[in-house]
Amino acid sequence: MRTNWAGGGRVFGYARARRALVAGSALACVLETLTMSVLLRDCPVLHQVVPVLGLLAVASVAALHTASVARPHLLDTDTYALRLRRAARADVIVPLGHIASAQGELRTARRRADGELDLPVAFRTSVTLQLAEPVTHFTLLGRRREVDTVHFHADDADRVVATIQAHLQVVRRARTVPSTSPGPPG
Repeated sequence: MRTNWAGGGRVFGYARARRALVAGSALACVLETLTMSVLLRDCPVLHQVVPVLGLLAVASVAALHTASVARPHLLDTDTYALRLRRAARADVIVPLGHIASAQGELRTARRRADGELDLPVAFRTSVTLQLAEPVTHFTLLGRRREVDTVHFHADDADRVVATIQAHLQVVRRARTVPSTSPGPPG
């Protein structure tokens, strides 16, 4: 499957925890369609419409899961930015220079606090980023929010945290290298 990504970087999936929920939802849609088809057998028009609606419901469930698989989190080594996604609903770009700390922390989704962004999968997050500088997140309806803490889920949270911390060291070392410029231009 093609992932929505080009260039250098590392991809981190987050859809594995959702598989059982997706399979259960698809099964529920199929059972509901069969049940409604039996109940509406005396209404010929509705009896023909229900299987079409059931097929659309199963296709919608599959499309939501496919969006999660096809749009993974990305650590872009060309731009030194972490791109955090949640299917088609959220896409946040966090420059590595803005990250103060990254740690693995298994949390259940809870009421959102000001300045926090939760990107849970199956009602839980596994990585927490504390930001030194806030980043802008645009909600599904286009509302702008400044966030300074990001909680997100990754299938292999330990690998994600280790990779982010290794790249943070590279970014911090690059900042402390003295400039070769003799002074301001002009």
